[in-house]
Amino acid sequence: MKLYGFSRSSAAFRVRIALNLKGIAWEHINISLPDGDQFDDSYKTLNPQGRVPTLIDGDNVLYQSMAILEYLEETHPEPAFLPSDPVGRARVRGLADIIACDIHPLNNLAVLKFMSREMGADKDAVNVTWYQHWIYEGFNALEAHLAADSETGTFAHGDAPGLVDICIVPQVFNAQRYECDLSPYPRLMGIFAECMKLEAFDNAQPSKQPD
Repeated sequence: MKLYGFSRSSAAFRVRIALNLKGIAWEHINISLPDGDQFDDSYKTLNPQGRVPTLIDGDNVLYQSMAILEYLEETHPEPAFLPSDPVGRARVRGLADIIACDIHPLNNLAVLKFMSREMGADKDAVNVTWYQHWIYEGFNALEAHLAADSETGTFAHGDAPGLVDICIVPQVFNAQRYECDLSPYPRLMGIFAECMKLEAFDNAQPSKQPD
């Protein structure tokens, strides 16, 4: 498989973790977001939205990280990212969507640039007032769910890493990069620490990518 992505993209980070956990060999193809590679005609032929990641599997061109994760789960079912029971799957998807649907889109690079360039927001307004606010909103909810639910184990759902953990780790990396105070989230950060003990997560982190 070929993964078009950028080291600091949390969406691409998710897919790197997933490929590693599934034991799938993949080739990294760098799309530098700061340099605007995502807007090149050659890349937009693959992904007209001009976003990362894009995964190539044979003749199949896949986009949007959460759809890619579901594809990998369906085509490479072991180890499983989702529980076997409907309630468990709904819980896992719900927790993952707090990050993928409620935190990440609001803090996407395109949104931050729009706020700065088009709306005239200064650095503190973008990086502190806006960015940190949405991290805290989402992490407050995640911490409450994880701390209160008996389904939480070593990882977000039980004692094996899955879909939620794949989403948690990149979002924590971003929160750390934007100097968020993560001390109010001991359950969340405990899961993050357990994830980072695993090569699949550690080898997927931005500092270990070719770009």
